[in-house]
Amino acid sequence: MPLEAVVVLTVTVVALALLIAVLSAVTAVLLARRSGTSTAAALLRGGTAFGAVLSLLALLASTIAGLLR
Repeated sequence: MPLEAVVVLTVTVVALALLIAVLSAVTAVLLARRSGTSTAAALLRGGTAFGAVLSLLALLASTIAGLLR
């Protein structure tokens, strides 16, 4: 596989991972605010969701990379 294709694929996967993480964080914030929590608590829940999704995606990526070796 040419280097350019690898770079494009990597950038695309990273962009999609960040998009998923941001969307989950926004959803967590909106659901927390809808349930009546304070803004600070809602943002904390959103940050936690963002970190959790990024951690899960990193775990998945490392598992797949290990299986491909």
